[in-house]
Amino acid sequence: MSAYSIENPVFVTWIIATALTVLKVMGQGWMTVYRMMKVGGGYAAPEDLRPGLLNTAPDPKQLEINDYVDRSRRMHRNDLENIPAFWAAGLVFVAVAPPLWLAQVLMYGFLAARAAHAVAYATAQSHELRATFYTVGSLIVVTMALYALAAAV
Repeated sequence: MSAYSIENPVFVTWIIATALTVLKVMGQGWMTVYRMMKVGGGYAAPEDLRPGLLNTAPDPKQLEINDYVDRSRRMHRNDLENIPAFWAAGLVFVAVAPPLWLAQVLMYGFLAARAAHAVAYATAQSHELRATFYTVGSLIVVTMALYALAAAV
């Protein structure tokens, strides 16, 4: 059986975790757009003030930071800084055939940590709480990478 086969339950675990995190990353981008449209502001670039179908009367104030929009933008940036490392570490982790229970604990643990981080960020919880969830997710990714490295050398 190939490591990258649907018959491999470790790979299936990675597929599920990866698909869900892809949806999180893309969904957060759409959430930012929704928030920009809802408040008619929080735009990021000067060219966003050009008149168009959705912004018929641009105003320079639309470029001012809007925390409602910017919080979503920061969450999206945070996802883009953290989730791709999970995708890559997960692929090499699958390649070295870890036990299924370990793959599920780590990969679903990462999902849980990122979900908790997103809720904490969306509800403006303390940096310490967000950092706790970040740390759990980060340590999981590092663990998968080190496990794969140890198996490969």
